Amino acid sequence: MKRIKYTTGLCGLMMLLMGTRALAQHGINSLYSAYAIGDLEERDYTRNFGVGSSGVARRSDYFLNELNPASYSAIPRQHFMFDVSLRGQIVGYKNNSSLNQTAGDLSIRRLAIGFKANNRWGISAGFAPYSSVNYKLLSTTYLDGSGQTTTTTGDGGINKGYITNSVRLTKNFSVGVATNFLFGPINTLENVGGDTISTKLQRYAFNVNFNTGIQYTGRIGSKWVLGLGATYRFKTNMKFNKKLIIQNSSETTVYSYDLEDEKYTLPEMYTGGISISNGTLTWLADWKRQMWSQYGQSGTHYKLVDADRYSTGLEYAFRRTYGDMRVEGVVVQAGFAYNNSYLQLYGQQMKDVSGSAGISIPSKSGAIRYYIGLEAGQRGTLNSGLIKETYMNAVFHFSLRDIWFIRRTYD
Repeated sequence: MKRIKYTTGLCGLMMLLMGTRALAQHGINSLYSAYAIGDLEERDYTRNFGVGSSGVARRSDYFLNELNPASYSAIPRQHFMFDVSLRGQIVGYKNNSSLNQTAGDLSIRRLAIGFKANNRWGISAGFAPYSSVNYKLLSTTYLDGSGQTTTTTGDGGINKGYITNSVRLTKNFSVGVATNFLFGPINTLENVGGDTISTKLQRYAFNVNFNTGIQYTGRIGSKWVLGLGATYRFKTNMKFNKKLIIQNSSETTVYSYDLEDEKYTLPEMYTGGISISNGTLTWLADWKRQMWSQYGQSGTHYKLVDADRYSTGLEYAFRRTYGDMRVEGVVVQAGFAYNNSYLQLYGQQMKDVSGSAGISIPSKSGAIRYYIGLEAGQRGTLNSGLIKETYMNAVFHFSLRDIWFIRRTYD
């Protein structure tokens, strides 16, 4: 018996991507990222993207499904899986007065690996943005009776690194636990009247939280498979280290002072999902709820409220012949999502409505899949002097299933 190890340049590719200092060209200027910990990432930038980012009930047999920690027990045995996702975004901003602008952004949204440790145990690890902050606000500050233009800019956000373990308990049930490492800076820079001196408030977070999941998969008759899934994220008391920095026009620090740590509560989150599939046609639907209001976090003109997201989608997989097997070929999708945000401004809860579509194309061997997803939607309102955002997202997702070891037996 002879064991042959099959290798690729995957590790080198991942090191190159992780070693890139700038993961995005930051061009998005969103008013709504100025509050709390910024814009929360509500979408899944994998093959779930085209079905409204639905997939809590979906298994990780063709790609790594981060929406449910229990999904990784379905990773095929002796396989190593690698996912990377890129997003291009164009956003238009409009209000009831003269604002009518457009901005764009290109960024890496996800890097992940996964493998099967044994017949029942699947493991995945990855990196993704958790929230993003990017805005520029102009206001008027009065000094000695004279109005001065104050420029306030914010950047940064919270990143998420995670390690997930999933175990198949029985033929139908799987459970999983994700350990999430939340870290990153949120910076606010203020300049009054074009002065050579600016004030910078620097906040940095590092915390750990946990997300659990369960999945059920069972047959309905002879042709259809029912999937059910649910997750629960535990409450996390986050801590931000704060520093006040005075800097000059060349961004050289003139003075710095450590401030008292800031406490912030990341609330519980519940999700539920269903999928029904016959191997060709798949319907998925998800619901997500985040319990923000119970912690009473608020500020001038805003407060945090309970958030709900609803999504659904259809997927059709064309079948093809590979050797003597019928396998999944090209996949097409369409989906819809409706999100009540955790942010309420001037009594208006921010809502986000979008439609999406996607296509997944396999390589000749089926080991690699190339996915392209498109999404169009609107967020915000023109009421109360606020801003409506109209956006278009384009996602490219690359997924590899690589056999680690092939065993050959010679007579």
